Amino acid sequence: MLESRWLKAVGVAAAITLATATAAQAAPAPNRAAEGTSAVVTLRYDDSRAGGWEAEIAAGVASWNSTVDNVKLVEAAPGTRAEIQIVATSGWPQATLGPVRPGGQVRVELGSQAVAQGHDKTRIAAHEIGHSLGLPDTKPGPCSQLMSGSSAGTSCKNALPNAAEQSRVESAYAGGLAPRVPADGRVLVDAP
Repeated sequence: MLESRWLKAVGVAAAITLATATAAQAAPAPNRAAEGTSAVVTLRYDDSRAGGWEAEIAAGVASWNSTVDNVKLVEAAPGTRAEIQIVATSGWPQATLGPVRPGGQVRVELGSQAVAQGHDKTRIAAHEIGHSLGLPDTKPGPCSQLMSGSSAGTSCKNALPNAAEQSRVESAYAGGLAPRVPADGRVLVDAP
């Protein structure tokens, strides 16, 4: 009698396993978008006219790429269109306020005047890229705020966005799309 109960239990378990496996094979693949996984917006930058700033631009880009998930910055291939045009100038650093959308275009000017006054080149590059991603200045502000820019003083070397700045960029590019409103064309000049 014990043996027949055991065989019945094994048979029921096998039937449940078979039914579960069959149902799993028949079920459609999960919809990752419905689960909250967001697409990454890729923005290209062109620094071919930013001679002398290449290492600092690469470090500024790495700063953003390592701290946000919804948007990734990649160097544009020569001769291709880039959403972020980066140039070296003799004036104060400035940039078009974004957030730039894929296919749109903003300009970043990395000014040597700020460097002549002692400001860190990597911080300048990361800060100006932050404008392209939709962040305004937060002046005056502490060194821990990347978007405080020159108001943090020449001793500030921080080139990483803080949690609030990261969150604003993540929000701007949530769901794989930048806001429907394109960059407003306003240029933010980062002179003290």
